[in-house]
Amino acid sequence: MKGAAADPYPEFVPHLNKLPTAVPGEAGGDTAPRTLARLRTALTLFFALDGFLFAGWVVRIPAIKQQTGASASDLGLALLGVSAGAVVTMTLTGRLCRRFGSHPVTVASAVLLSLSIALPPLTHSALALGLVLLVFGTAYGGINVAMNSAAVDLVAALRRPVMPSFHAAFSLGGMLGAGLGGLVAGGLSPTAHLLGLTVAGLVLTAVAGPVLLRHPSPTVPETVPADERAPGRMDGRSRRPVTVFGVIALCTAYGEGALADWGALHLEQDLHAHPGVAAAGYSLFALAMTAGRLSGTTMLERLGQTRTLVAGGATAATGMLLGALAPTVWLALLGFAVTGLGLANIFPVAVARAGAVAGPGGVAAASTLGYGGMLLGPPAIGFLADWFSLPVALTTVAVLAAGAAVIGYAARGASAAGRP
Repeated sequence: MKGAAADPYPEFVPHLNKLPTAVPGEAGGDTAPRTLARLRTALTLFFALDGFLFAGWVVRIPAIKQQTGASASDLGLALLGVSAGAVVTMTLTGRLCRRFGSHPVTVASAVLLSLSIALPPLTHSALALGLVLLVFGTAYGGINVAMNSAAVDLVAALRRPVMPSFHAAFSLGGMLGAGLGGLVAGGLSPTAHLLGLTVAGLVLTAVAGPVLLRHPSPTVPETVPADERAPGRMDGRSRRPVTVFGVIALCTAYGEGALADWGALHLEQDLHAHPGVAAAGYSLFALAMTAGRLSGTTMLERLGQTRTLVAGGATAATGMLLGALAPTVWLALLGFAVTGLGLANIFPVAVARAGAVAGPGGVAAASTLGYGGMLLGPPAIGFLADWFSLPVALTTVAVLAAGAAVIGYAARGASAAGRP
């Protein structure tokens, strides 16, 4: 790609490549680069905290089910509280970020998430569990939109495509939370475990939160003409490209949800894998996705966003066809790993592009669509498995990944100004 070395990230907020970045609240001897580095560290910690807390809750679901005496169907209804709270809040958080700033909303959501995770072990019925999970889902949806909005602003200020590194922190936090939860599950009650997560979350928020509260999101200087600025809200011109990027995020999240819920069952039921090997399937997928995100910034700098989207979707489609249709366990595991590498950077890039087009409102819209894909995947796979077979059902992950590649290529002209 001609000129790529001089402008490795040309598709993202073009005017920032020729203008200085202003950091509100700069004072004393601090320089803008030092402040941006601090903001990046603080945001990375919040992404990791989000993954850590959510994974810590997920691994204790069986114990909470036993404690509440809920049937499988009752538990399923209660778990909808997380989804309902998250989806409703995601649609509102963009407005809160525009009014109060994404940094204060991130900190407030982190506090609420840390407090609410201690509530599920205190319930003794499916109804009560559903109500407290509604609160947990509200905080989860809020922090995801707010911190992604803050990350979009910081990526633009740094003029480097570092969004995948934030999502890598989320994945690493999730792996750490799940691993720790598995270690303490036999020795600690859910109450003690989740209360410990509350304390950890509040401590980290107390450490990282002041950095965000002291420094508002970086902004472009007021001297920049209005027609060169990326729009800060959804409008008629930006709605279409934001929807396109949201659909790309949905295609990715569909695969994540499907593999999380059905990957192990496919390995054990269809390929007769040992339960331990089957359980390792999703761990391998998650590890590959984390590795892909850690290398995402380098990939974006070298390939650009469109090529990263297309290559990621094509790689994930190939990997999932192998994972779903392979005749042996080890080939299927290889397919899962390739799928994780392919899907790794599609969601971060899609959210970043939506945020560049329409600010917090764009992040909220794309995140809501993406989360919808994660909700849609597992039940869709279940219905298709009943009608056809589980391996055939899992090939829909490959179909949507390929669709994300096609849409990403078709959307290559969508600019930060919201012009398709």
